[in-house]
Amino acid sequence: MTAKKTYGKWIGGGLGWAFGGPIGGILGFVFGSMYDGMQSGKYAHDSSQGWSSSQSHPYSDTQTQRGDFGASLLILAAAVMKADDKILKSELDFVRSYFIKQFGVDNANENIKLLKEILKQNINVLDVCLQIRHYMDYASRLQLLHFLFGISMADGQMHPKELNIIDQISRYMDLDRGDFLSIKAMFLKENGSAYQILEISSNATDAEVKKAYRAMAVKYHPDKVSHLGDDIRKAAEEKLQNLNAAYDQIKKQRGMN
Repeated sequence: MTAKKTYGKWIGGGLGWAFGGPIGGILGFVFGSMYDGMQSGKYAHDSSQGWSSSQSHPYSDTQTQRGDFGASLLILAAAVMKADDKILKSELDFVRSYFIKQFGVDNANENIKLLKEILKQNINVLDVCLQIRHYMDYASRLQLLHFLFGISMADGQMHPKELNIIDQISRYMDLDRGDFLSIKAMFLKENGSAYQILEISSNATDAEVKKAYRAMAVKYHPDKVSHLGDDIRKAAEEKLQNLNAAYDQIKKQRGMN
């Protein structure tokens, strides 16, 4: 199997809007380096828009394609990893382990090789996030945020600069503040984290707790991202598991049925 076909399984399948604008600019240079300038001529450089396909972008107004999601994840992961101004081999190893857990060995190896090339690029986080915000559905953006927290915590700790850039990414992607704090609480445990995951106050009534749980269970249901593939849907189950654990903790504390 050629290198081009191998990487195509992760990024190439379903690339639409991500091959235009700032994301396309980063991918274009990466693929140009890896594939000897993309000799097929399929992709052309546009100095004002970055790299774009010679064909129109077949993006969906309502659902994100797998390739667009994968490209966005790798670029934002690189931005988070670069936030503390150093990239350690141990950090890459931790991230690779995270990818293996989430996506399997084959995709993990592809992801890390692409990630190493993306780490060499300058990443304009604001422009990348604005492109994602414009084209990517909300549930997929939430899943991106969850993955970024997981990558940052892959070594068991989160550098303040990494937390800061994830916060910026969340804002730039126009995610609700409560959703950001909910997902953050799944990784950084503090007093009241269970309530924060459910996006409610500790003063909420039992009825309000149950109502909040039902609403969050719909929001975090893995089927929301099933269009991105079985591996990402399976990885998305972690959000729901964290939600269920938080709900069970609150019920136990309160003696709720």
